[in-house]
Amino acid sequence: MVTRVQTSSRALIGALLASTAIAATPAFAQDSGVVDSNEIVVTAQKREQHLQDVPLSIVALGTEKLDELQIQDFDDYARYLPALSYQTAGPGASVVYFRGIASGETINHSGQLPSVGTYLDEAPITTIQGALDLHIYDVARVEALAGPQGTLYGASSQAGTIRIITNKPDTSGFYGAVNVEGNTVSHGGQGYVGEGFVNLPLSSSAALRVVGWYDKDAGYIDNVAATRVFPTLGPDFDIPGTNTVKNTAYAKDDYNDVETYGGRAALKLELDDSWTVTPQIMAQKQKSNGSFAYEMDRGAYKTAQYNPEGLQDEWFQAALTIEGKIGSFDVTYAGSYLKRKVETQSDYSDYAYYYDALFGYGAYYVDNAGNPVSNQQVIGVDRFTKQSHELRFAWEQGPAHLIFGGFYQRQTHNIQQDYVIPGLADDLEVPGWADTIWLTKQYRVDRDYAGFGELTVDITPKVSATMGTRIFKYDNSLVGFFGYGAGFGNTGERQCFAAAKVAGSPCTNLDKRVKDWGFTHKLNLTWRPVDGVMLYGTMSRGFRPGGINRRGTLPPFGSDFIDNYEIGWKTSFLDKHATFNGAIYQLDWTDMQFSYLGANGLTEIQNAGNARVRGVEAELTVRPVTGLSLSVSGAYNDAKLVSPYCRVLSTDCSVPEGNSEQAPAGTRLPITPKFKGNAQARYEFPVGGDAVAHVQGAMVYQGDILFDLRTDARAAFGTQKAFATADFAAGVAFADYTIEVYARNAFDVVGGQFRTAQCGVGTCGGTLYSYPIQPRTIGVRLGRKF
Repeated sequence: MVTRVQTSSRALIGALLASTAIAATPAFAQDSGVVDSNEIVVTAQKREQHLQDVPLSIVALGTEKLDELQIQDFDDYARYLPALSYQTAGPGASVVYFRGIASGETINHSGQLPSVGTYLDEAPITTIQGALDLHIYDVARVEALAGPQGTLYGASSQAGTIRIITNKPDTSGFYGAVNVEGNTVSHGGQGYVGEGFVNLPLSSSAALRVVGWYDKDAGYIDNVAATRVFPTLGPDFDIPGTNTVKNTAYAKDDYNDVETYGGRAALKLELDDSWTVTPQIMAQKQKSNGSFAYEMDRGAYKTAQYNPEGLQDEWFQAALTIEGKIGSFDVTYAGSYLKRKVETQSDYSDYAYYYDALFGYGAYYVDNAGNPVSNQQVIGVDRFTKQSHELRFAWEQGPAHLIFGGFYQRQTHNIQQDYVIPGLADDLEVPGWADTIWLTKQYRVDRDYAGFGELTVDITPKVSATMGTRIFKYDNSLVGFFGYGAGFGNTGERQCFAAAKVAGSPCTNLDKRVKDWGFTHKLNLTWRPVDGVMLYGTMSRGFRPGGINRRGTLPPFGSDFIDNYEIGWKTSFLDKHATFNGAIYQLDWTDMQFSYLGANGLTEIQNAGNARVRGVEAELTVRPVTGLSLSVSGAYNDAKLVSPYCRVLSTDCSVPEGNSEQAPAGTRLPITPKFKGNAQARYEFPVGGDAVAHVQGAMVYQGDILFDLRTDARAAFGTQKAFATADFAAGVAFADYTIEVYARNAFDVVGGQFRTAQCGVGTCGGTLYSYPIQPRTIGVRLGRKF
């Protein structure tokens, strides 16, 4: 049964407040130091503070909450962060947004940098194409920082930051845990999970922590048997014959299954009373089959693809953190090196059918005998590297706290996208690439340099002020080849101006570089009128660097900036058994970067004018009696253009000649719902001896969303209607064992996060795809600690 929610936000808020909520047994992991919900310690400002003492909007999911909510990956924790929205094309292919700062960009290679940064401990793990989708286990907490974090976190934290903080090696003793899980997915197959960790003290000053996991996610998208008949156009655009393609060899039920395995090892060395060295290495391999969207005209969970599809994403990260003291300064060095390789196979028959055949752009694709060939697929190999280094100093003296330092980052993206038509004539191929009609072979380098500092002064025992700045410089380049061979088209080899600079390319037709510098600021005033109440006001700015369009005939795009004006509160009451936190804000987005699929299905990036977001977010947590915890949270964002978006860069769409309005002022920004919220409830009670049972429920609501900034494309994609999901769980924890049964998306709601088309609805129309949330999943979890 499919359940859809189409109520108003006001009614939903009432339902959330009244509902019971949430999911899962505390699987065994190291205690994160959480005494109760208002005592969790975070490091959002790069120093340890109690959550209720941090004057910024932050949601922190600690070890216990992560286990209760059964959070194992990005999709799981994103549901419970009301200020966060995202679009996704499957595992490892998500773009994240905070507070409505979303333009609806295409998920494609060589796009703009993300506006939200993701950190693993002290190191950024946001590669050029997006953040890693790492398995969440033995994690101390996930911190979600909403709003610009440009002072302490820099370029890729323009709209917010996600921080994943792992549990560290512990010299206090030997312990560990293992968990296993089995589940079944409606409309799909079966999945299972195995994970475990061990903490090994090596001496009184050294310890090793090793973590491992294996996760098999069941598929639920069916690739149904189908036939596609390509019209074959002659020189006079007559139709002399047809070219028929069948997908019989690839038709399969539940074909989007995923296999993920990896591990993490960290060593803690206490050199003396002042200095600690913590090297860590983490690696993961993820293999997903099929694709994660259904064709909207076929119905939920059904698609017809005519070529092999899948993704293999493998990466490792080595990190080193050194902490110590020099005089009265606390010193921290954090360095990391990340290497990632993503291999993809994608069906491209929609593009071949709608763009090449029906529109006639590929009418002359033939084999050596002159027979028509049409079907296409894309074979991609994307290689990323990322190194970062930060050295910072913290100083505290009386009422003043100062933090300052320097940051350097260099990331690369070696792009290889091979557009293949089997049997293509030799004289139409890109030289050196058999059956390749189009090749993208480029090398991108993004370099970031920054110096930063924040000073906080207690003006009185109740009033504090913070001033911060970050001076930045970026230097981004893109070089290589894109396009056809010399036998076809007016791009590609015919536009080359130099010999090959990127290995494997036939020549060079793109070589550009952009540089710029500037600074961001932060001003904050905090007032604590009485115990348990903190009020704050913040003005802050975030930025995102500009870059190069991979279609070399287009100009580079410039940086965009967000100015944030925020008033917030953090309160605790009922003898600290309840907290109520929230913020009201306005964000002014200047020269917003917008990307879309243009001619030839290539990503084009422009600065699309200015936008404004006004919003409010709040979270209430109450523990009224022993064993019972209730919480409700939500975010409302009114995000819209304040200037029109024009086809040619200008706020006046009648200038220059040939310009046209793509979206008027007042247009609602895409991807982010106006309201997103969740409610949770958990009750724990003794059942004899040392056993403790629990029952749990959760409800997550997402308002309707749109999928493009441009008026015409928005109408073609349609609207994802509002929906709500419910999760339930029950279990028992013994001294060393736990068992739990659960149901996620218990009412099997068909919701969606993203819609797309292979060649852009503004270019050639065609089949529309929707990426759904996972159907109802029922499972059992077992855990043992030692």
